[in-house]
Amino acid sequence: MADQVSLPVAGLRRADPAWAPLGEPLFRSLWIAAVVSYTGTWMQNVGAGWLMTEITTSPLMVSLVQAAAAIPVFLVVLPAGALADMVDRRRLLLFTQGWMVAASAALGVLTLVGAVNPWILLVFTFLLGIGAVMNDPAWQAITPEVVSPVRHASAVALNSAGFNVARAVGPALGGLVVAAAGAGWSFLVNAASFFGVIYFLYCWKRTPHEPVASRKLGEAILEGFRYVRGAPQVRSVLIRTGAFSFGATSLLALLPVICQPHGAQGYGFLLTCFGLGALAGAALLPRFRLRYSVDGLVAGATILFATMTFLAGQVHVFEWLCLVLFTAGAAWIGILACFNVVAQTMCPSWMRARALSMYLFVLQGGMAIGSAVWGELASRQGVPAALAWSALAMIAGLTTIVRHRLTAAELEMAPAVVRD
Repeated sequence: MADQVSLPVAGLRRADPAWAPLGEPLFRSLWIAAVVSYTGTWMQNVGAGWLMTEITTSPLMVSLVQAAAAIPVFLVVLPAGALADMVDRRRLLLFTQGWMVAASAALGVLTLVGAVNPWILLVFTFLLGIGAVMNDPAWQAITPEVVSPVRHASAVALNSAGFNVARAVGPALGGLVVAAAGAGWSFLVNAASFFGVIYFLYCWKRTPHEPVASRKLGEAILEGFRYVRGAPQVRSVLIRTGAFSFGATSLLALLPVICQPHGAQGYGFLLTCFGLGALAGAALLPRFRLRYSVDGLVAGATILFATMTFLAGQVHVFEWLCLVLFTAGAAWIGILACFNVVAQTMCPSWMRARALSMYLFVLQGGMAIGSAVWGELASRQGVPAALAWSALAMIAGLTTIVRHRLTAAELEMAPAVVRD
């Protein structure tokens, strides 16, 4: 379930137009390649989710597709963050992109020849997750290296817009491909979508950067933990992120089950509605940030998302489901935007990738655990009950605001971009 959000408040006040970074060839090339890759990733997600519903009727197995993609966070995200601060990020990214090409292509071929069962699908989804998690910290950390410093905030906004455009377009395309040709072709299209980024990385003449002082992976990871332990604001955002992500994952994890009466195209279109809502939410966020505090914005958006999660289990009319997913997408972007910005702007550049890896560990780890828990509950009590309990869990998670408030000062800084 890979996503990116940002809230470049300060960047909105710059004189440069929002699209000014696209005038820089290096950033423009990467942006175009990234949007194509993001679109392929969303097509892959639709194909995997729908294929599982075709080979099993178990809500638990369907929800485990999202869990399998997120479990690698527990295994490799912290080493990945340390590696991204220690080695040449360009070479690391070439390796991880190649890994994802191989995993997607192999799954596509196996699906087309009819050799995929639920566990094979989960294994290859897991392998893709390994590649994505190894990729993420280094990918996010190169953002300041491909654009002028004065245009960094605008570049962040464009990256966020590009990902949300892909989130809106990719599921619809994925639904069409799955309906017309089968899930295997959506996996092959995803494999092809990585080649634009690979070509960019191959041609990019990256300026050498001084690595971190520690040359041992374990020491670099421990150094990151020591830094976070001494940064109360970072600890607060990690706790708040975990409290939200555990309950919030139920909606997307169980959506393939909810969509079974509406077919693969209906599933893709509902994900598109979620993406369009996220895009609309990202456009409205700066205006809300001028009116409300960070905690007020997060609390309101969490209540809204929890309400939409509950309604998704109660509403059976497709048009109303579209509205529910659109509203949920807008709330989702508001919550993660605030969390992401604080998580990324609290650390210096030499610690950035490791800080991001810890944030991803909590965010995606909470989603992995939540996917399994809500999937099992849906198997026992039904999807509506699981969605209702997860909505209640999100409301309960708001109690963490009392001891872990997020101040507005940090949001004046330009963030990097993170996949949710």
